[in-house]
Amino acid sequence: MNDDQQCERWPHGLSVFLPCYNEQENIRRVVGQCVTVLDRLVADWELILVDDGSTDDTGRIADELAGGDQRIRAIHHKPNRGYGAALQSGFLAAKKEFVFYTDGDGQFDVTQLDRLLRLAQTYDIVSGYRMDRQDNLIRRFNARAWGMLVKKLLRFQCSDIDSAFKLYRREIFDRIEMKSSGALIDAEILARATRAGYTIGEVGVSHLPRLAGTSTGGNIKVIARAFRELWQLRKDILATPPRR
Repeated sequence: MNDDQQCERWPHGLSVFLPCYNEQENIRRVVGQCVTVLDRLVADWELILVDDGSTDDTGRIADELAGGDQRIRAIHHKPNRGYGAALQSGFLAAKKEFVFYTDGDGQFDVTQLDRLLRLAQTYDIVSGYRMDRQDNLIRRFNARAWGMLVKKLLRFQCSDIDSAFKLYRREIFDRIEMKSSGALIDAEILARATRAGYTIGEVGVSHLPRLAGTSTGGNIKVIARAFRELWQLRKDILATPPRR
């Protein structure tokens, strides 16, 4: 899909959501980019801003943006409930046939959404894996180790489990139950979906440096919560027999 094909916009309905926590310096820019890209690529879309109990002006700005465009909605958690809870809210609020999410920090190039759309007719889930991850060495090492552990214990395959650049058929969320409220959420969804018979396709996407704000993904409390949820939910996830 390129600029010469603007008249051939993707014909399916697409819900897009952005989980946000204290992203007051990023949210306007990221929403503006999303609207521009969606207007160019997709015929029927909605944008959902999930404010996960931000303590800065993120919530106010989200309401302001929603008030200026009827295709934009804002959802608020009070207080902060965690990344998994933010994703759950976004997926459950989605009304269109497909649902895509990316983080509100602007570390993914939303103009590359077309790479996922191209594969959506072939796969039920399309995951964008980070080709040049813009994180420090320790965080990249931790992510690699976590990914290897989770894939082994939950018995599924995906190159970049926690990449926040994924496209799903929305029907998946009518068939699986999400229980993680923390950082295990991506792995839980992928594991439950593949056991339910859904397929995963992958494509490389760019990963950008964070321009403003502070990431919480490397917080020791976030990491400990993810391991605790993995221990608690593993048996429940694997209790569903794989659908062939």
